[in-house]
Amino acid sequence: MGVGLVTRTARALGERIVPVRVLLARTTDFLGRTSLFSQYEGRLRELNTRLSGSRGDDSTADEVRRELIEIRKGLRQAGYDLSLGNLDLALQGFRGDAAQGEGFRRAVLFLGDRTLWCLAGEANHLELHDRLERLIHSTRSAPIRGKHYVWFRWDRDLLVVSGAATETASDWEAFKVWCEGKERRLSLLSRMRRIPG
Repeated sequence: MGVGLVTRTARALGERIVPVRVLLARTTDFLGRTSLFSQYEGRLRELNTRLSGSRGDDSTADEVRRELIEIRKGLRQAGYDLSLGNLDLALQGFRGDAAQGEGFRRAVLFLGDRTLWCLAGEANHLELHDRLERLIHSTRSAPIRGKHYVWFRWDRDLLVVSGAATETASDWEAFKVWCEGKERRLSLLSRMRRIPG
């Protein structure tokens, strides 16, 4: 059995056994972190009203669950990773090399229109930059819109990111603006979560 099939089976089973109120809350929370929320807000409110009015009616709860599972399936097919719903991002100024002693790691981020390239490691930021340039040189088809040199650390479900000495103040401000895009923020969380510890 492939890893993808195992993941899909576990996810489907989880959506069928988790309490429907929890599934509704998770779905609402995730959509609130995207630009799609306004498209789903009325439907989510209606599902909540139906569920609240059902008072133990299992058939209504089952209908609401089926609708939520369909919404979630559609979001996944559109490329959204619903497991990111409980993750958050905090941008915290600048840090120096002492950040390593606080559990932070170095990373270099290259931002494209629809792509985020990232490399983390022990080397200094400039070495990581050169390594990332070489890694993506032959496969990159989209232009790089910004380059950022950061320190990062996971505090449970919170990704803390700070600018490094190599990052200019204006580049850091541009990065903060980039992170205001909800889907971009999710992309950053997804990419940084996959960095091996």
